[in-house]
Amino acid sequence: MLRLMSRIALPLAVAALLGATALPVGAQGTIKIGEINSYKAQPAFLEPYKRGMQLAIDEINAAGGVNGKQLELITRDDNANPGDAVRLAEELVSREKVDVLTGAFLSHIGLALTDFAKQKKVFYLASEPLTDKIVWQNGNRYTYRLRPSTYMQVAMLIPEAVKMNKKRWAIVYPNYEYGQSAVATFKELLKAAQPGVEFVVEQAPPLGKVDAGSVVQALADAKPDAIFNVLFGADLAKFVREGNTRGLFKGREVVSLLTGEPEYLDPLKDEAPNGWVVTGYPWYAINTPEHKAFLAAYRKAFNDYPRLGSVVGYSAIKSLAAGMQKAKSTDTEKMIAAFSGLQVTTPFGVITYRPEDHQSTMGGYVGKTKNDGGKGIMVDFRYIDGSKVLPSAAEVKKLRPAD
Repeated sequence: MLRLMSRIALPLAVAALLGATALPVGAQGTIKIGEINSYKAQPAFLEPYKRGMQLAIDEINAAGGVNGKQLELITRDDNANPGDAVRLAEELVSREKVDVLTGAFLSHIGLALTDFAKQKKVFYLASEPLTDKIVWQNGNRYTYRLRPSTYMQVAMLIPEAVKMNKKRWAIVYPNYEYGQSAVATFKELLKAAQPGVEFVVEQAPPLGKVDAGSVVQALADAKPDAIFNVLFGADLAKFVREGNTRGLFKGREVVSLLTGEPEYLDPLKDEAPNGWVVTGYPWYAINTPEHKAFLAAYRKAFNDYPRLGSVVGYSAIKSLAAGMQKAKSTDTEKMIAAFSGLQVTTPFGVITYRPEDHQSTMGGYVGKTKNDGGKGIMVDFRYIDGSKVLPSAAEVKKLRPAD
């Protein structure tokens, strides 16, 4: 009996020993990235975004990982609710023991996570939310931001708006942080560049709940010379359809934020407008080496073309990996120091994370929409480097609280 127990106990002891050894090695060999986003609420942008993140994870891990460790991505859906986003961030940090946080699409959720990072002293890379407050008024030492902000994208459009030399402008935007900040910047910059301009009507429907008929009629009744539009997604599609039906855009110039992004332009199909000045992503006509390599890899991985979300997701993971590599750690203080002035190669070329406000210099494409045989595309476009449309370090000091 004793001999039998020994024969059973020995393998069990060995198995227990091996198990105990294997678990810490696996844990020590993984860097956990916690990511929070509005996947169910904004699938057009965030499904390609998730693919972009996965492509970057796969490339990095296939090349040996970061500092000898593999990257692990843990995602959560915030239900487009700031309270849920903060609760999930707490769960990721305390229960999942993630090393860093990233994500957010909607600006008010990005602001909630920015505050969470400050309170909990966690490194957070805001990948997508556009409000300027993330790096300026509400900026903190724990938060960096990847995508060009509302200020940057509006500043890219202002020279084209000024060239139009129109006096009476109508404005339509979703009534939450992103739309409000975009409109405030547009008014400020256009007035400075073109004194005497008038804003004759504003329509600010709730996000996702535009009554396109009444909005279009209100704009038409004001008889503007030009329109500044900040709607996107399903709201944009309804606005364009109703505007086409009622002739709102005939003989009027339109400047439109985000409309050139394939996430929002492609679904318009044969309703895609002609001649709108937009920011966007003409993936089919960018011939830089960095973009060609990204496009080929993305198509091979997913048998699909990238959207702007794909570029943002991919660049966010590449940025985090570059920061970890430079820091030789995922320690929060070392990550903060590493991201200051960090340079990262993205599909849009090399970007830099500015020390003065933690904003990356990723730029954007500005061009015009064209209905090309029932499909919306961007033409006459050019890339504008983000560093060209950001305020100076001295100006940032006035905007951003001291860390």
